Amino acid sequence: MLVFRQLTHESILAAISLIFLSIAALFIFLLTNSNSSSPTFFCFKSHSKTSTFPLHFPKIDFNSIQPISDNSSPYSSFRSDRWIVVSVFDYPSDSLRKLVKSKGYWQVVAIGNSKTPSDWSLKGVIFLSLEQQATLGFRVLDHLPYDSYVRKSVGYLFAIQHGAKMIFDGDNRGEIIGGDLGKHFDLKLDNVDVMQERILQYSRKINVNRTVVNPYVHFGQRSVWPRGLPLESVGEIWHEEFYNVVFGGMQYVQQGLCNGLPDVDSVFYFTRKLGSEAFDIRFDGHAPKVGLPQGVMVPLNSFNTLFHYNAFWGLMLPVSVSSMASDVLRGYWAQRILWEVGGSVVVYPPTLYREDKTETYPFVEEKDLHVNVGRLIKFLVSWKSDKHKLFEKILDLSFSVAKEGFWTELDVKLTAAWLEDLIAVGYKQPRLKAVGLGEARTTISHADLKEFVPRKLPSVHLGVEESEMVNFEIGNLVRWKKNFGNIVLIMFVSGSVEGTALEWRLLYGRIFKTVVILSDKANADFVVEQASSDEVYKYLPKIFDRFTTAEGFLFLQDNTILNYWNLQQADKSKLWITDKVPQSCTTVPINGKDSMWFSKQADMVKKVVSTMPVHLQVSYKASSTSDRSLIICNSEVFYIPRRFVGDFVDLVGLVGNFKIHHKVAIPMFFTAMDLPQQFDSIFTKMIYKPEILSSNSSTSYYSAQVPAIYPWTVSNEKDFLDLIRLMAAGDPLLMELI
Repeated sequence: MLVFRQLTHESILAAISLIFLSIAALFIFLLTNSNSSSPTFFCFKSHSKTSTFPLHFPKIDFNSIQPISDNSSPYSSFRSDRWIVVSVFDYPSDSLRKLVKSKGYWQVVAIGNSKTPSDWSLKGVIFLSLEQQATLGFRVLDHLPYDSYVRKSVGYLFAIQHGAKMIFDGDNRGEIIGGDLGKHFDLKLDNVDVMQERILQYSRKINVNRTVVNPYVHFGQRSVWPRGLPLESVGEIWHEEFYNVVFGGMQYVQQGLCNGLPDVDSVFYFTRKLGSEAFDIRFDGHAPKVGLPQGVMVPLNSFNTLFHYNAFWGLMLPVSVSSMASDVLRGYWAQRILWEVGGSVVVYPPTLYREDKTETYPFVEEKDLHVNVGRLIKFLVSWKSDKHKLFEKILDLSFSVAKEGFWTELDVKLTAAWLEDLIAVGYKQPRLKAVGLGEARTTISHADLKEFVPRKLPSVHLGVEESEMVNFEIGNLVRWKKNFGNIVLIMFVSGSVEGTALEWRLLYGRIFKTVVILSDKANADFVVEQASSDEVYKYLPKIFDRFTTAEGFLFLQDNTILNYWNLQQADKSKLWITDKVPQSCTTVPINGKDSMWFSKQADMVKKVVSTMPVHLQVSYKASSTSDRSLIICNSEVFYIPRRFVGDFVDLVGLVGNFKIHHKVAIPMFFTAMDLPQQFDSIFTKMIYKPEILSSNSSTSYYSAQVPAIYPWTVSNEKDFLDLIRLMAAGDPLLMELI
């Protein structure tokens, strides 16, 4: 496997953005010491370590709490074990309407606040207005603001009171991918299959001092970070060398990822945003879910998280902090207690899609979050309690968090009311587990370690294109990415994909929208799809259907090297192919010596041409030189713009079961789609030396001044490194991959 000593281009971008982050963090620090009246995450100056106000530890007799029954609402007799809780500020959104129709019998409860229209209503949804909430008798109502989403705490209690066994903490802006939560999360943890399932888990052996991870790296986005990740951890973009493997069944909190606009903070949003262009960040949906061991935390949110019964106590949203920090603090607070019941957090591949329609991002409400969240995590990891029951430990932790100034006494009182309400609505405390922090639950042997190398998906550029702060190489990279960032590269690998698939993605994935790898044999581990080398063109329509918004598709065989920096002048609305390269594209007679194969191919071509629609047939015949000859083009590299995709798909359909070879079909398709004089001639200047068969012993014919070079063999790590050193003449940042 290829091991890199230096940072990739994404690392460099992340490093540059980290400069912005450092400046932002300093600015934030100054803000926290100003006289701002805005709500803050912590209620003390940044340099403080403890609260200066006297705190009172609540005294609760958990054995004398009277039940609270729903005897007055229209839903008093309603029961469901699956609930979705959302907060609503405006009339029902399209996303919420789809959420209500989720498969699997989920009941949605919408929590209103002072900003919610009084006539709010949606069929199939239980809507609790402020007036209806006041009749429920929950103690937490005395501590909740009227205009905030944190009133969702009422919805959690209502769901538990009405039979909840699992609660999806949702949002009215996200759409469940496929409309079925059950296909994304683990719903029945006591199921034998789930309990015996082996789950990858971050290992503490590599870095015993690590207390927090960025899960986005595992799912293919190394330069993106979630809201709530300490800024000092943003630069940790390396994937795990090995993961531990543990059994399932204890993932009481399940965090899903979100495509489109994921859960990112304002620093990321403003430094990576390019004008009015909406974010459409994608994560690897095929990457395995990944768990967190004791002692290691991950940011959690309140719009895409599934809580199981044993973690319902962790749903409480703090009220003395800003709205953008409430769920982040809750997540870290809950993770610390989760260890006490033997539970864990597991992060899942994308479960939602959320469109980026954000007009403003509340930087001010995150300011103290950025400065102090790292210290919060260290405090929680080191915290210990001598209490003997779960709810006593929870109250003890809430009190300790307030003493350290991470929230105020308001949340200590809220915690007390919350725990009392949980008991009152019939919630049963999980038992504590006798597992010490940092102790391994099982002995880990070499067999319990597993390697997983995340895909390196296209990263999000910085929100700047050219300035004095960005050097020439970075500026080039941004321009290339802007030019080719919506073009899909389709590569056919003829050799061993194990030795080259990741390298090709690393090389070209920096530039193109994505890199799809095809080969004669599929390989799920390296995300390689199967396609016949002789008829690879027949597989292309499937890829076209997958990327319906792509500007175009560039096909490349692995025996040809692409100098992408020399393709910028090509017209992306035209066809590109090597028709002007005589060694690649030739006309051969079909009735000469040893011409039987050509003759059969020509007969099939004639049959296809006879069935072509008029516009394709006219173009093809205008380009054909003779009925007694056949155009052969090796077609190692060609480009199809969006406007010709429909014609290409139609032509593949006309070929049907005919065994027309790739070298015959592609030139036939191209001349049918357009006249050769209309093709872009970008590949005319490529180096094409078929006499050099398979050896790279002499690299004298490589040139960084041409668009492509044929042939070139890359079959292992050494070949790839040699190639990178040569290509660095045109793209110096490639040296960072070595």
